[in-house]
Amino acid sequence: MKKSKLLFLEDDPNLSESVSEYLEEQGYEVVCVYDASSAEDILFEQKFDLLLLDVNVPGGDGFSLLKSSRKEGNSTPAIFITSRNAMNDVEEGFLSGGDDYIRKPYELKELLLRIQTILKRNFYHNPSETLSLSDSIAYDIDNQVLSVDGKEQPLQLKEHKLLKLFIQHKNELLSHEVIMEHLWDYDETPSDGSLRTYIKTLRKLLGKDRIVSHKRLGYQFR
Repeated sequence: MKKSKLLFLEDDPNLSESVSEYLEEQGYEVVCVYDASSAEDILFEQKFDLLLLDVNVPGGDGFSLLKSSRKEGNSTPAIFITSRNAMNDVEEGFLSGGDDYIRKPYELKELLLRIQTILKRNFYHNPSETLSLSDSIAYDIDNQVLSVDGKEQPLQLKEHKLLKLFIQHKNELLSHEVIMEHLWDYDETPSDGSLRTYIKTLRKLLGKDRIVSHKRLGYQFR
């Protein structure tokens, strides 16, 4: 039986280790991240069955992270885990798209029960995370499928990675250095020519105006 995969955002390394070890003993696969930026990146790269989000973390906060992710079409259930216990904090957690809210300190057994309850509730309802890029263009993040007018368009792996990066940073100017670092692994040699080819391919499918070139600076996805 496939393990349920959890994303655990917690900036305290000791707490992260103890909670993840406990959940792994209970049969879950746990991916740990320690800041909002890393969590945002991995949400675009991997699919999870449940998100466990601390609120006060470096680089942002769990509320804003989930709210932004919901706007991008991510419907993965989420539990906020935080020491913030004022009623307006609880309200903000649910308004930002959270499914549950647990206050620190907490018993590991209580966290487990809440996880089991939400996963059971969502067992028969696990929709594909597909983003609508226009009236005729859709992108299935989970399965890496780009569809134009209902027809699947083949893309290379790095073209998928580039498209995800653009979607994640919509309207932002991404430097050549940032894009190169994202597309090529440390043991690969980045190529300006290959990057231009990937850009050309995406422009052909998405429309020339969707990816704007800023001379000597980088690219911007609109």
